Amino acid sequence: MTSLAPILQKFFTDWLCVQKSVSENTLVSYRDAIRMLVEFVCREKNVAPVKLNVEAIDAEMVGRFLANVETNRRNCARTRNARLSAIRSFFSYVAISDPALMLQCQRILAMPSKRYDRPSLAYLEQPEIECLLAAPDRSTWMGRRDYALLLLGLETGLRVSELTGLEKCHVVTGANAHVSCVGKGRKERATPLKKATAGVMARWLEECSGDAHSPVFATRQGTKLSRDAVADIVNKHCLAASSRCSSLAAKRVTPHTLRHSAAMTLLHCGVDPSVVALWLGHERLETTQIYVHADLKLKQRALARVGENERGLSTFKPTDSLMAFLKGL
Repeated sequence: MTSLAPILQKFFTDWLCVQKSVSENTLVSYRDAIRMLVEFVCREKNVAPVKLNVEAIDAEMVGRFLANVETNRRNCARTRNARLSAIRSFFSYVAISDPALMLQCQRILAMPSKRYDRPSLAYLEQPEIECLLAAPDRSTWMGRRDYALLLLGLETGLRVSELTGLEKCHVVTGANAHVSCVGKGRKERATPLKKATAGVMARWLEECSGDAHSPVFATRQGTKLSRDAVADIVNKHCLAASSRCSSLAAKRVTPHTLRHSAAMTLLHCGVDPSVVALWLGHERLETTQIYVHADLKLKQRALARVGENERGLSTFKPTDSLMAFLKGL
């Protein structure tokens, strides 16, 4: 029997942290998934975690755990698939570390992800964007901070972690104004800023305290905002803006909605999807295509171009002399 504790410890401390150097978010996601799996198996086997063996976690046990995640914990299929992804990663490591467990690992690695319906993307139209940006009270420090955060998110499409991780040295407001960040997959990218946005950011950076490595968007105490804090800011100003824009009240607006809105704004302006993919830091162009599929206006515009081409087409009609020539061959 192979004790679970030492191989699990090596998986996190050596394989994930040292060999693969995964991000903090990935580490937390894997930790939570494995912790829940171990707790579930311990309840099923009535055994203490320190006495648990790897052999106890077979494909059947993992299947029961995933079913429990959906039924008892009421997690959606996407969350279930994320838990399975973490478990697969662990058993890939087990297969390398102990080849004697290869068959058990292969059965778990062969477990499929669950298909699910993908809801249409939520994004803001231009009138809604204007109302949202008008919501913060810019006569206050927090209002100016929130306005700069919303404006930057809507223009650059930065992820929440990228917004909260921005430091003052990452924002260039002079010539070739841009923000630089290290995004998902440790990919570095720079996103240009409009002149007006660069001016807003320049004024905000002057107001911010701290050195070049201080967070751009901080709390009153100077610490960087958390993901939940950004969500609260977006929700707060969305509620305020919905009184002037009724369509906002019917939408569930999250920080990621700002990213979707930035992508749609670029596509509506005729920017090529491959450029949008670079703008957002997508690894594959297929990821950007979801925005094209989600927007009816882009499809209607394409249909209009097809109609214009059809009206401009003419049918070739040969002359009588040509037909006589062909028949005589």
